[in-house]
Amino acid sequence: MGLFRRREAGPSLADRAPWSLWADGFGRLAIRALQVIILVVVTAGIVLVLREITLVSIPIVLALIIACAFAPVMSFFRRRGVPSIVATLITLLGIVVVLGGVGWLIVNAVRGQADELVENARSGLEEFLAWAQQFEFFPDPDEVQELIDQWVAFLTSAQFGSGAIAGVTAVGSFVAGFVLFVTILFFFLKDGPQMWEFLLRPFRGENYLRASRIGDKTVAVFGSYVRGTAAVAFVDALGIFIGLLILQVPLALPLAVLVFLFAFVPIVGAVAAGAIAALVALVANDWVNALFVVGVVVLVNQLEGNFLQPVLMGRSMKLHAFVVLIALAVGAGVGGILGAILAVPITAAVWGAIQVWDGPGRPARWARRKRRPEEVAA
Repeated sequence: MGLFRRREAGPSLADRAPWSLWADGFGRLAIRALQVIILVVVTAGIVLVLREITLVSIPIVLALIIACAFAPVMSFFRRRGVPSIVATLITLLGIVVVLGGVGWLIVNAVRGQADELVENARSGLEEFLAWAQQFEFFPDPDEVQELIDQWVAFLTSAQFGSGAIAGVTAVGSFVAGFVLFVTILFFFLKDGPQMWEFLLRPFRGENYLRASRIGDKTVAVFGSYVRGTAAVAFVDALGIFIGLLILQVPLALPLAVLVFLFAFVPIVGAVAAGAIAALVALVANDWVNALFVVGVVVLVNQLEGNFLQPVLMGRSMKLHAFVVLIALAVGAGVGGILGAILAVPITAAVWGAIQVWDGPGRPARWARRKRRPEEVAA
């Protein structure tokens, strides 16, 4: 035997079994890439189908979220032996009254002052742009106007309005959609648990338990979002309304209504509502008053983020701001305004499902927090 041995050559590529090409690292990466591509294609197909049947998909999604929000009410009635049909009718009547009352208050608060509000906001924007022109780094007026025209054209184009909201713009479609929404909501409230159990019949063993956990978590997340966001929006609107009255800013009531509505679009909504309020104060009063309005908006938003949301929503809606912005952008691109409103709760529900994938409070393996070496040593 010599000191050096010739390494025996392994089997050639032609001699290897076909399946072995997928067993190495590159093969596993290719399999994962193929799975991701299939998942993206299927998801895109589902989204396209839903966009084509918005008259049905929108009422179903809205009814599901509202039913989750009022699930504790139905549970309260069931625990006290109230017949299911009676409990459902009482809850449904309460929902219709609440939604109708809120809509009536909003319309009456804004009616007759919407034009003045828009004109003041536009004048305030023009005044701000005129003041900003003194800085060398600020774009030229023509460039600013071109950018504004592009945004206005996008917001009023069929592309932005297509998708989720386009199917209910006509009065007839809206009425049909609302009737369908109420009907679906009735059955979700009355027979929601039975419907879910029917959908779980194909699952067995651990898959059944996982699907049950995901369903319970989704109901909790949607319910927390609707109840928490409505409460936060009301408190924000009330706080800013009081601040505007103290600062003697005109159109305080319609501005507070805008704050309430925009609160359902996280981050972006608060910024937009605060900017409109500041522009109105700039036109009606002066720069100092507008700065005070900005201070009030920032203070109210800080109180909301640090105190109200953790108490009212807990950790069920705990998403990073970057994730929220990406979800808003995707939702707005796919479904317009309504898509932007629904994007965050749907994203939170998906993340909630991941958090209970392997058990109660036990996230999926890839989503678990990794312990650092110093934490393990400690």
